[in-house]
Order: sequence, then structure tokens, then C-alpha cells
Amino acid sequence: MAVSLPNGATIAIATGYSASSPITAVSNANPAVATITGGAVTTGDIVVVKSGWSRLNDRVVRAGSGGTSVTLEGINSTNVSTYPAGSGLGSMVEVSGWQQVTQILETSSSGGEQGFVNYSFLESDAEYQIPTVKSPVSFKFKIADDATLAHYPVLDAADIARTPQAVRLLLPTGSVIYWNAYVTLSRTPTLTKNEVMGLEVTMSLVSEVTRYAA
Repeated sequence: MAVSLPNGATIAIATGYSASSPITAVSNANPAVATITGGAVTTGDIVVVKSGWSRLNDRVVRAGSGGTSVTLEGINSTNVSTYPAGSGLGSMVEVSGWQQVTQILETSSSGGEQGFVNYSFLESDAEYQIPTVKSPVSFKFKIADDATLAHYPVLDAADIARTPQAVRLLLPTGSVIYWNAYVTLSRTPTLTKNEVMGLEVTMSLVSEVTRYAA
């Protein structure tokens, strides 16, 4: 058992990607192994995966092994009901660089609440519930206004592109979390008297979070 503070955590957004490599096969294994063509991946690289498997599609994953047989660290695809054999084909790109988002003043999150459906049998005098889906997840950050900092053009470009971007959250414990999210930027700062001017950045997740202990 352990507790920790978020003090010192850093957030970074991808600044570029490699050319797309087709995935010609994905194993039902723990961890899953993807066979690619048209390129090679280095062990430890961060990749964004497009896949016919919905649980894997758009996930940001670390390569546990490199070359053309890429181990997708943390992806357990042994359940063929969730990961039907032969249906996981797609493509992947490597993240070629990161830019830290600095001067974060405030953070908040929304969504992720579990939905349920209630049911009751005719002969029963009680109701029961089973889980359905979770609501969309988004994170909001207020960053101190300074358009000369290196992160500003990266956030600005991501907002204009309207395409999901890989995001890395590095915790002070050494644990690292990856998102794939639409990034939006409010270019006009807040104008509250006697408060630091800030820009609002929103990151709306498009896939499941991937987390590694270190």
C-alpha cells in the first residue's frame, strides 16, 4: 500500500509520427504481438495502433520488442470473444517526438462514469442492474498564458488539425500513462482581475488509457 502526490507530474503531447506501417497479423496472446511491413520499430518506442479490434483501436502502446514483430506491451488479447482471431489487422505509427506542456495552473477531469440498466423479472419483487457503457472522458488544463513557449504552436496545430494526438502523463512515481485524444486550445486567456491569465486546453479521449508501472 502506498500514497503519493501529483507534485512534479509532467504532461507532453506528440510532435510527430513516422510513416504508417501496415499490420498484417496480430496474435491472440498476452501480450499481443503485431507483425508489420514497410518499417521496423525499436524496443521501447511508443506507437499508436489502428486495429479492427475496438479495444486496441487508437490505443497508444509501448513496444516491448522491436523489429517487424512488435510486442504490444500491456495488451492482453487472449479473449477471442473480445479479440476475434484474424480481425485485429490495421496499421501503426511511431511517435517521433514529444513536447512538454509547461506552466499548468489547474487540472480537472470529467466523464468515465459507469452507466447501468435496471431490470426485474415478472416473478421478482426487486430490481437488479448490469453495467452498460462508461461516459466519454476528457481532461481540462489551465496553463499560464505565454504564446512564446514551445508548447503553444504544438497545441495550436493540434487544435487546427482536429485529429487525435498521443499524450503522455509522467507521474513522479515513475508510472507513465498514455492517452489518445482530441486536443482543443482556447487562444484567448482568462481575464479575471488579480488572477493569472490562463489558456484552457481540453483533451477528449478517443480510446482506452494505457498505463505502465514504470
